[in-house]
Amino acid sequence: MYKGKRVAVVMPAYNAAATLEQTYREIPLDLVDELILCDDASKDDTVALANKIGINHIISHRTNKGYGGNQKSLYNKALEIKADIVIMVHPDYQYTPKLIPSMVNIIGEGLYPVVLGSRILGKGALKGGMPFYKYIANRFLTFTQNLLVSYKLSEYHTGYRAFDSEVLRTINFNDNSDDFVFDNEMLSQIIYSGFDIAEVTCPTKYFDEASSINLSRSIKYGLGVLRVSVMHRLNKLGVLKSDLYH
Repeated sequence: MYKGKRVAVVMPAYNAAATLEQTYREIPLDLVDELILCDDASKDDTVALANKIGINHIISHRTNKGYGGNQKSLYNKALEIKADIVIMVHPDYQYTPKLIPSMVNIIGEGLYPVVLGSRILGKGALKGGMPFYKYIANRFLTFTQNLLVSYKLSEYHTGYRAFDSEVLRTINFNDNSDDFVFDNEMLSQIIYSGFDIAEVTCPTKYFDEASSINLSRSIKYGLGVLRVSVMHRLNKLGVLKSDLYH
């Protein structure tokens, strides 16, 4: 706990057996009360390993529901067990859990209700192995999103996120996409609802076992991101009324 606030780490897993234990070993268990892993119909031993190392709550999808569908199960479970601070950590070890105390402190002290681990703050993205085309796409999309949603972030595409539970109870994340664009829909909802967002510098790690999407899915994701940002703008102007923002 942090000052009486219950802390939960949620992990969206798919074929994460090779990196799960390495990720788990860096989680500060003296601070984190609950560990929740959702396995999205992996083809490896992710669930068996999660049981072996002692993860508190394990959700198993019989069929693959997608990255967004995985997160929905995780956040709903976190709310069900009454977590006050919820941090998403990918079990592929692309984001170090060593930043969890800093993120918990920011939320637990009431400074910001949302914290993102940014790979773009500082100069570590390319040094850490981010492919150049992904770096350029990240910068272009983030610049465009900042303009359309009238907010300023260094990046909208990090998977390292922490939330006050009030944020999860307020936004309509269950109506979001089950695909990768879920992350951007969620940030759009957070900004639309008036929650402030902090960013902390996060080291970038790209290696063979880390999850990634191919070029065609990256293009689909990028187009989805632009669609979300335009929709956000039109809803703010009163031109549209989307269920995502009720």
